[in-house]
Order: sequence, then structure tokens, then C-alpha cells
Amino acid sequence: MYYVGVDLGATNVRAVVGDETAAILGSASRGTPRGPNGIAVTEAVLEVIRQACTEAGIAPSEAVAAGVGSIGPLDLAEGVVQGPANLPDTVERIPLVGPVGRLLDTDEVYLHNDTIAGVIGERFHSERNPDDMVYLTISSGIGAGVAVDGNVLSGWDGNAGEVGHMTVDPHGFMTCGCGLDGHWEGYCSGNNIPEYARELYEEDPIETSLPVEDPDFSAVDVFEAAGEDTFADHVIDQVAHWNAMGIANVIHAYAPLVVSVGGAVALNNPDRVLDPIREKLPEMVFINVPEVRLTGLGDEVVVKGALASALTDGTGDRSRVESPP
Repeated sequence: MYYVGVDLGATNVRAVVGDETAAILGSASRGTPRGPNGIAVTEAVLEVIRQACTEAGIAPSEAVAAGVGSIGPLDLAEGVVQGPANLPDTVERIPLVGPVGRLLDTDEVYLHNDTIAGVIGERFHSERNPDDMVYLTISSGIGAGVAVDGNVLSGWDGNAGEVGHMTVDPHGFMTCGCGLDGHWEGYCSGNNIPEYARELYEEDPIETSLPVEDPDFSAVDVFEAAGEDTFADHVIDQVAHWNAMGIANVIHAYAPLVVSVGGAVALNNPDRVLDPIREKLPEMVFINVPEVRLTGLGDEVVVKGALASALTDGTGDRSRVESPP
């Protein structure tokens, strides 16, 4: 039998086709459309599913189930993304469950927040991951998938784990993409690091090689200048402070044994992102400090988790598959 996994992010959308052992037979990806509306994003999802099926040598209707890990917030009752924070305001509503089900001719379409799919992937594909763990993404946005006592937390509407929208700064120095002030994501996501750097520079201008006035200034510029530019080092230190504070809040809420970190910002800059967090956490955490490590699944953690969800009726329970990898 064949199964489909989809990772819909704010930057890219990816699909894979796998068999009953979760071996990937075909894959496809493309950039996530920035508009003009949510239907354009839906069409991009369907496009990559078709391409992945073609690569796998099957018709879409041969897939018996699909898992979708998506940016949020979600409306599980409607099977849609409603008002995503990291896409333009014109992208108000992204239908997913209905269109994917019609393409594949199946009612078995399981929609998750992308980080929930991530923690499903972490636990399904590695026996060494504990029953109490967090998968954290630091990418275009910030979010977490949480497992407690072996149970993956989803919430009635699928939006458990939107930890990037925790308030870490009551003074609200930065405005998050969702429009609210002081959120963790407003300081540390890939989309917002350059904006944070601009605000810090405006508050205290110092000599820097960073192109802070350039409209194309990005988080990549900040990390590439690290170690050579005093201001870049300052920005990275401030980002590490907010990251450590956010992770400390997650630790106090869920008491994980492991925090596995993914997302483009962390994956591309593991030492600059994770080492300062490990250093700062013991001073911030009242309970046991967990292991903080980079995900072993790289940038495939969400799509592999979505595929695992398709194989396991949306649960990620390895016992439902005879020989999981």
C-alpha cells in the first residue's frame, strides 16, 4: 500500500510517497506561494503530491491515506489553515483536508500542526527518543510538538504547541507576524531576526558591516557575519537570550527529557543557535534541564512525521506498523 506525507511551511511545501514500511518512493517540493490567496497554496500542495506520485510510479488514487503537517493556526473541523501568521494577509484560508482527500480519493487525511507532525516523526523513526520530549522548530516561525507520557498533544482544534506566540517580553519591543507584541517568534524566527536587528541598530547604532538598510537583509546575513562583526554577535546573543527563555518556559510546562530542535535557522547554524541555549538554560530552569539536541531527521522531520501519521491512522503509534524503520 502507498501513503502520502506533506509538509506545508511558510517557505516551502514538500510531499513524499512511501510504502507500508515508511520507505520513501518519491518526493517533490517547491516554494510556498505568497498569494494571491489561500487557493494558490492549496494548488501548490496538490501539485507536489502529484509530482511525488509520478516519481513513485503510482497514480494519486493508489494512495490509501495522507498525513499533512502544516503551518497554523488550524481549524481541524474544517480541515483548513485559517489566517497563517507568516504568509501575507491576502492568504486568509488554505483548504487542505478536502482537496487532498479528493485528489487521492480517500477519507483518510490527517491534518496536524507542522511541529506536531515533527514530534510524531521524531518518535516514530527513532526508538531512542523518550515518551516525554519536545520537537521545537526555529524557522520562518517558531513552534513545538509535545509528547507527554507517550501521548502527542494536539488540542481540540489542533493548535497545541504554538509556543512561538508565548509572550517573552512584556515590554513588547517587537511585534510578531501575528500582529501581537512581545512574542518569542517576533524576536527569534527567521522572518523576524532581521527586523529585530534593525530595531536594535536604530536604538543603538554602532559600526557594522551588516546591510541593515537593505530590503533584502536577512537572518542569513547576521549568522554569516558572526565572529567578524561586533553588532552581528550582539544580535545573535540577544536572540539566544530569548530562545533560552522560550525553551525554559516549554521545559517548565512539559518537563521533557529531550528537546529536539529543527527548522532552517537551527539546522543551518547549530553551534550559534544551540550552544548559547545550552549555556543559559541552567540559570533559567527550576526543574531538570533536558538534553537539547539537533534533530537527526534534518529538514525531513515534518514530512516524515506526516508520512508516519498516514501509516498509523493519525496517531504516530509505531505498534500499528509491523516493521517501522
